[in-house]
Amino acid sequence: MNHQDHVGLLKAAVPPGVATWADLGSGTGAFTLALADLLGPGARIVSVDRDGGALREQARTMGERFPEVALDQRQADFTGELQLPPLDGLLMANSLHFVRDKRELLPRLLGAIRPRGRFVLVEYDVDQGNPWVPYPVSFKAWRAMAGDLALLATRLAGRVPSRFLDSIYSAVSEVPSTPPARPGQGAFGTTIR
Repeated sequence: MNHQDHVGLLKAAVPPGVATWADLGSGTGAFTLALADLLGPGARIVSVDRDGGALREQARTMGERFPEVALDQRQADFTGELQLPPLDGLLMANSLHFVRDKRELLPRLLGAIRPRGRFVLVEYDVDQGNPWVPYPVSFKAWRAMAGDLALLATRLAGRVPSRFLDSIYSAVSEVPSTPPARPGQGAFGTTIR
Protein backbone atom coordinates (compact mmCIF):
# COMPACT_ATOMS: atom_id res chain seq x y z
CA MET A 1 0.00 0.00 0.00
CA ASN A 2 1.12 3.56 -0.66
CA HIS A 3 0.21 6.96 0.81
CA GLN A 4 -2.87 7.35 -1.38
CA ASP A 5 -4.14 3.93 -0.27
CA HIS A 6 -3.73 4.97 3.37
CA VAL A 7 -5.52 8.27 2.73
CA GLY A 8 -8.26 6.41 0.85
CA LEU A 9 -8.90 4.12 3.80
CA LEU A 10 -9.31 7.10 6.16
CA LYS A 11 -10.98 9.68 3.91
CA ALA A 12 -14.60 8.76 4.69
CA ALA A 13 -13.83 8.51 8.42
CA VAL A 14 -11.72 11.61 9.15
CA PRO A 15 -13.24 15.04 8.55
CA PRO A 16 -10.75 17.77 7.58
CA GLY A 17 -10.09 20.63 9.96
CA VAL A 18 -8.24 21.75 13.03
CA ALA A 19 -8.62 18.88 15.49
CA THR A 20 -6.66 16.74 17.92
CA TRP A 21 -6.30 13.07 17.05
CA ALA A 22 -4.23 10.19 18.41
CA ASP A 23 -2.65 7.41 16.36
CA LEU A 24 -1.93 4.44 18.63
CA GLY A 25 0.69 1.93 17.52
CA SER A 26 1.75 4.37 14.80
CA GLY A 27 5.07 2.78 13.81
CA THR A 28 6.95 4.78 11.18
CA GLY A 29 3.78 6.74 10.51
CA ALA A 30 2.11 5.52 7.32
CA PHE A 31 -1.33 6.28 8.75
CA THR A 32 -0.06 9.24 10.79
CA LEU A 33 0.91 10.86 7.47
CA ALA A 34 -2.49 10.02 5.99
CA LEU A 35 -4.17 11.54 9.04
CA ALA A 36 -2.05 14.70 8.71
CA ASP A 37 -2.91 14.92 5.00
CA LEU A 38 -6.64 14.72 5.74
CA LEU A 39 -6.74 17.00 8.80
CA GLY A 40 -4.53 19.72 7.34
CA PRO A 41 -2.64 22.68 8.83
CA GLY A 42 -3.27 23.49 12.49
CA ALA A 43 -4.21 19.96 13.49
CA ARG A 44 -2.44 18.07 16.27
CA ILE A 45 -1.62 14.37 16.20
CA VAL A 46 -0.54 12.47 19.31
CA SER A 47 1.49 9.56 17.96
CA VAL A 48 2.15 6.63 20.30
CA ASP A 49 4.51 3.74 19.61
CA ARG A 50 6.98 1.64 21.60
CA ASP A 51 9.71 1.89 18.94
CA GLY A 52 11.81 5.04 19.36
CA GLY A 53 13.56 4.49 16.00
CA ALA A 54 10.22 4.29 14.21
CA LEU A 55 9.10 7.51 15.92
CA ARG A 56 12.29 9.31 14.86
CA GLU A 57 11.73 8.27 11.24
CA GLN A 58 8.10 9.36 11.52
CA ALA A 59 9.10 12.79 12.91
CA ARG A 60 11.54 13.34 10.04
CA THR A 61 8.96 12.46 7.38
CA MET A 62 6.19 14.48 9.05
CA GLY A 63 8.51 17.49 9.29
CA GLU A 64 9.29 17.25 5.57
CA ARG A 65 5.76 16.63 4.32
CA PHE A 66 3.36 18.17 6.85
CA PRO A 67 5.22 20.79 8.91
CA GLU A 68 1.99 22.70 9.68
CA VAL A 69 0.57 19.73 11.61
CA ALA A 70 1.72 19.54 15.25
CA LEU A 71 3.17 16.13 16.07
CA ASP A 72 3.20 15.11 19.74
CA GLN A 73 5.10 11.83 19.98
CA ARG A 74 5.01 9.45 22.91
CA GLN A 75 7.27 6.42 23.16
CA ALA A 76 4.99 4.09 25.07
CA ASP A 77 2.97 0.91 24.93
CA PHE A 78 -0.60 1.95 24.16
CA THR A 79 -1.92 -0.90 26.32
CA GLY A 80 -0.43 0.82 29.39
CA GLU A 81 -1.48 4.02 31.07
CA LEU A 82 -1.50 6.94 28.63
CA GLN A 83 -2.01 10.57 29.49
CA LEU A 84 -3.87 11.65 26.37
CA PRO A 85 -5.38 15.09 25.87
CA PRO A 86 -9.10 15.32 25.06
CA LEU A 87 -9.33 13.91 21.53
CA ASP A 88 -11.59 14.64 18.59
CA GLY A 89 -10.64 11.26 17.19
CA LEU A 90 -8.56 8.19 17.84
CA LEU A 91 -7.04 5.97 15.15
CA MET A 92 -5.83 2.41 15.59
CA ALA A 93 -4.43 1.23 12.26
CA ASN A 94 -3.09 -2.31 12.22
CA SER A 95 -2.38 -2.15 15.94
CA LEU A 96 -5.47 -3.52 17.72
CA HIS A 97 -4.76 -7.00 16.32
CA PHE A 98 -1.83 -7.26 18.76
CA VAL A 99 -4.21 -7.05 21.73
CA ARG A 100 -5.87 -10.24 22.95
CA ASP A 101 -8.31 -8.64 25.43
CA LYS A 102 -9.78 -5.78 23.43
CA ARG A 103 -12.79 -5.42 25.72
CA GLU A 104 -10.53 -4.59 28.66
CA LEU A 105 -8.44 -2.03 26.76
CA LEU A 106 -10.94 -0.20 24.59
CA PRO A 107 -13.13 1.39 27.28
CA ARG A 108 -10.03 3.06 28.73
CA LEU A 109 -8.96 4.40 25.34
CA LEU A 110 -12.44 5.53 24.33
CA GLY A 111 -12.62 7.62 27.50
CA ALA A 112 -10.09 10.05 25.97
CA ILE A 113 -12.40 10.89 23.05
CA ARG A 114 -14.69 13.90 23.36
CA PRO A 115 -18.45 13.33 23.05
CA ARG A 116 -19.39 12.95 19.37
CA GLY A 117 -15.72 12.29 18.55
CA ARG A 118 -14.65 9.41 16.33
CA PHE A 119 -12.92 6.09 16.78
CA VAL A 120 -11.38 4.77 13.55
CA LEU A 121 -10.17 1.20 13.21
CA VAL A 122 -8.06 -0.14 10.34
CA GLU A 123 -7.86 -3.93 10.53
CA TYR A 124 -7.65 -7.16 8.58
CA ASP A 125 -11.15 -8.47 7.79
CA VAL A 126 -10.65 -11.91 9.33
CA ASP A 127 -11.11 -13.43 12.76
CA GLN A 128 -8.32 -16.03 12.56
CA GLY A 129 -4.81 -14.67 12.94
CA ASN A 130 -1.28 -15.82 12.34
CA PRO A 131 2.07 -15.14 14.10
CA TRP A 132 2.31 -11.62 12.55
CA VAL A 133 -1.35 -10.66 13.04
CA PRO A 134 -2.29 -12.65 16.13
CA TYR A 135 -5.75 -11.29 17.09
CA PRO A 136 -7.49 -9.63 14.12
CA VAL A 137 -11.14 -8.63 14.28
CA SER A 138 -13.34 -8.79 11.19
CA PHE A 139 -15.68 -5.91 10.40
CA LYS A 140 -18.67 -8.06 11.36
CA ALA A 141 -17.10 -8.84 14.74
CA TRP A 142 -16.02 -5.21 15.19
CA ARG A 143 -19.52 -3.89 14.53
CA ALA A 144 -20.88 -6.19 17.27
CA MET A 145 -18.09 -5.20 19.68
CA ALA A 146 -18.62 -1.49 18.94
CA GLY A 147 -22.30 -1.91 19.80
CA ASP A 148 -21.36 -3.58 23.10
CA LEU A 149 -19.07 -0.61 23.79
CA ALA A 150 -22.02 1.76 23.15
CA LEU A 151 -20.34 3.34 20.14
CA LEU A 152 -22.75 4.80 17.60
CA ALA A 153 -23.14 4.77 13.83
CA THR A 154 -20.43 2.17 13.21
CA ARG A 155 -19.90 1.87 9.49
CA LEU A 156 -17.44 0.64 6.93
CA ALA A 157 -15.36 3.56 5.63
CA GLY A 158 -13.07 1.76 3.19
CA ARG A 159 -11.61 -1.53 2.06
CA VAL A 160 -8.55 -2.64 0.08
CA PRO A 161 -7.38 -6.13 -0.88
CA SER A 162 -4.57 -7.65 1.15
CA ARG A 163 -2.05 -10.11 -0.16
CA PHE A 164 -1.71 -11.52 3.36
CA LEU A 165 -5.18 -11.88 4.91
CA ASP A 166 -8.08 -11.32 2.49
CA SER A 167 -8.65 -7.56 2.85
CA ILE A 168 -8.03 -4.58 5.09
CA TYR A 169 -10.98 -2.42 6.09
CA SER A 170 -11.45 0.86 7.87
CA ALA A 171 -14.42 1.47 10.13
CA VAL A 172 -15.58 4.57 11.93
CA SER A 173 -17.72 4.83 15.07
CA GLU A 174 -18.93 7.80 17.06
CA VAL A 175 -18.64 8.29 20.82
CA PRO A 176 -22.06 9.10 22.32
CA SER A 177 -22.85 12.55 23.71
CA THR A 178 -23.47 11.04 27.10
CA PRO A 179 -21.51 7.91 27.96
CA PRO A 180 -23.80 5.02 28.85
CA ALA A 181 -24.04 4.08 32.49
CA ARG A 182 -25.46 0.97 34.05
CA PRO A 183 -25.74 0.19 37.72
CA GLY A 184 -22.19 -0.27 38.98
CA GLN A 185 -20.76 0.81 35.64
CA GLY A 186 -19.14 4.01 34.45
CA ALA A 187 -18.44 5.27 30.96
CA PHE A 188 -17.99 2.52 28.38
CA GLY A 189 -18.58 -0.25 30.90
CA THR A 190 -15.67 0.47 33.23
CA THR A 191 -16.34 -0.80 36.74
CA ILE A 192 -16.94 1.79 39.44
CA ARG A 193 -15.43 0.83 42.78
